[in-house]
This record gives sequence, structure tokens and C-alpha cells, in this order.
Amino acid sequence: LVIEFNDFYIYSCCYLSRRLNQLSSHDPLWKRHCKKYWLISEEEKSQRKQSWKSIFISTYSDLGRYIQYYATLKKAWDDLEKYLGQRCPRMIGSLKESVREEDLDAVEAQIGCKLPDDYRCSFRIHNGQKLVVPGLMGSMALSNHYRSEDLLDIDTAAGGFQQRLGLKQCLPLTFCIHTGLSQYMALESVEGRNKYEIFYQCPDQMARNPSAIDMFITGTSYLEWFTSYVNKVVTGDYPIIRDQIFRVCFPFCRYVHDKECVATTGDITVSVSTSFLPELSSVHPPHYFFTYRIRIEMSKDALPEKACQLDSRYWRITNAKGDVDEVQGPGVVGEFPIISPGRVYEYASCTTFSTTSGYMEGYYTFHCLYYKDKFFNVTIPRFHMVCPTFKVSTARMVSGAAVETNHNEYAVDEDEDSADTDEYEDRRQVLDIPAPSGRCPRHT
Repeated sequence: LVIEFNDFYIYSCCYLSRRLNQLSSHDPLWKRHCKKYWLISEEEKSQRKQSWKSIFISTYSDLGRYIQYYATLKKAWDDLEKYLGQRCPRMIGSLKESVREEDLDAVEAQIGCKLPDDYRCSFRIHNGQKLVVPGLMGSMALSNHYRSEDLLDIDTAAGGFQQRLGLKQCLPLTFCIHTGLSQYMALESVEGRNKYEIFYQCPDQMARNPSAIDMFITGTSYLEWFTSYVNKVVTGDYPIIRDQIFRVCFPFCRYVHDKECVATTGDITVSVSTSFLPELSSVHPPHYFFTYRIRIEMSKDALPEKACQLDSRYWRITNAKGDVDEVQGPGVVGEFPIISPGRVYEYASCTTFSTTSGYMEGYYTFHCLYYKDKFFNVTIPRFHMVCPTFKVSTARMVSGAAVETNHNEYAVDEDEDSADTDEYEDRRQVLDIPAPSGRCPRHT
């Protein structure tokens, strides 16, 4: 009986193995995996002239370590290339071909740190871009400031790897030719940083120690950082103007409006959206730079005699300490727009706070075009501006000695008032914003 049982068991296993072998060779099963993990299309499969199983196995042997990241990053790159190909073809020409595994291994040996797999995976798709203007990672154009960021290739990034105090074991991801600024990724958890978080460096201008560098966090991982940026590009949050991507461009940048930040007075609706700019902000001294976009629209159902012209603005600006600044002035950004039924007027401006948050509210004063002696106020809804996560440097100099701190956010000395954005030009020197070294093509 024992012999018979064992024979039956072996026979069953053999039968099961044959069935598994047959199933594993069933090509449609591999088609699903090829499309799910490697985004292989029918057209690509035809060009390769291989079975789905062979394609999966060969791809896995090359990219298997990235299986949890590859599809997400490949889709992001594909979406970006398709979008840019239609709207910004010049940018496509700046992208570099993928690198090999051995190239990435060589960089790890060179810098003495392991690269995260999501970062490596992205460079197996595209090796960043050439150092050109405009850069893939977006441009910014203010009235007195222009910058454009490139996505660095692996060799250039490795060449900029930092071991100095304040940026120990940090790898640059981007580079701005105009300002010299980079976004960095921390490859180890040192100096108060979390491993693989991405940030803009912000030197502490009040410290005697030049290694005291604060950080504005822009991503918690390469995957999150890159895919969120691509999403903003392909959804139009970052518009393309004259062959470049603009994260901020006065006055042309489109903003996504907060549905709750809307106020309607009669036939006129005012909505507001905001954005924080780490590139122009600092922690020490505390200057938190925000842009805001305002949309003024008159209902298309309004009567023609409701047409009116904006005369002045009034702002009530409150910082996180409760300090209030009131500003009143003619027009908006030097203009006196006319609003009529169905017409929309939009403008962008900026402000700074010495606190990490604050809010603005106020009203516009209009006069009627048909009844010139009739004036009325239109409410500007309260809109809040909040600085995103930043970290204060662990290096502080007190009486010539370094003091260790470990702030995740972000108490700072806040002793300056906020400023109405329409008067930004007069405050540029106060903000210590560097003079522009280039100009947006739309601003000539």
C-alpha cells in the first residue's frame, strides 16, 4: 500500500508539472504581463518577432529589479514625450537615450552611495537631457527674474555629488544655468534629511557657518517627484509658451482654481489660486514668496448695461502672528480692466510673508460704464497661503560654536510685514532677489 501511494503521488506530481509547463507556455498569459509590467504594445511585439513569453523573459532579465517602478515611470515618460511632441517638439531633441546597468553601477562606485531603484529605472528610460535652455523641469518668468531647470544626465549628476557640510551625500537632480540652483536628492539620512527626499537648498543667510543649509522639500521620492511634475505638465497646470514649460509665468501661467476660494458680488465672480515658490524664498531671514492668480468674470447672462471698469483695489493682509497690513491703490498690476457680460479678466501677482503662512482678502472698486456716477465694491474672497514642508539646518552658529537642532517645521524669527504683490517691483532689493540674467521670450 505504501508503494502504491508513493507511486500515485509521484505520478500526480509529474502530471501537475506537465500541466504547469503547458500553462507556462501559453502565450496569451504572458501578453498580459508584458503589457502590465513593461507596457509592450502589439506593434512593438510584431517588430520584435518574438513570443510574449520570450519578450517577458528577456525584458525581465534586463529590467527585473525595477518591476515595481518601470510601468509607472515608462508611462510618465511616454505621456510627457507625446505631449511635448505635439506642443513643444524642440524639447524632445534635448532628451538623451537610456543608460546601461553597468553605467549606473559605475556611478554608484564613483560616489560611494547606492542609487534608489526608481531613480535608476528612470535613467534606463531616458538619461536626463542635454544642458540647454529651456530645461525640461520647467521655467519661471517674473517681471525681474527668469530661470529654467534642466534634468541632469547621470554623469553630470555624479560630477555634482556633494560631500561637503550642509549637503553631505546629496545628488543633484536638476540644474539652472541662470542661477546655479539645483534640486537635490539625499542618498542617505544625514544632517536631518530623510533618505531619498528631494529638496531645494536654501543657505542660512544669518548664520556664520556657510554649511548651514535649510531645505524646501519638493518630493519624498524620485518616483513621486517626477510623476507629479509630469502630471502637472500634461494636464496643463504648467502651460507651454513658445516652446518651453512654465511653472510660473506672469501674466500667462494658468492656475487651477480652488473651488472654495470664490466670491460672487452681483454678476461678478472673483476666484483665486496660489502657489509657493521655494526658489525665491528663504528661511533665515524669513521670506516666504507666493504667487497668486485672480480671475474676475462677469456672468454671460448679465445685462449689457452692467458693464463696468475696475478703478482700485483694497487688500487686508494678515500673517500667521495676526499682524495686519492694509493696502489700497489704483487698478491692478497697472491696468484698469473693463468687465462686460461673459468676459473674463485674469492677472497674476505675488507677495511675501515673514511667517510661514498668511492670508489675504479685500475688494475691488468698480464704476459702471453706463452710469458713470455709480460705484460699487466687489468682494475678493479670503485666500490662504501656506509654506509647504521645509527643514531647518542642523548647523547653527551661536557664539562661534555649532548648535545641533532637529526641526521638521519650522519655527523661525518672523519680524517683517507682508507686502502687497502689486508693489513687488519696489521691494525687490528688500527681498534680496538676484537680478535676472535672462528674460522670458514673451517679455521683451
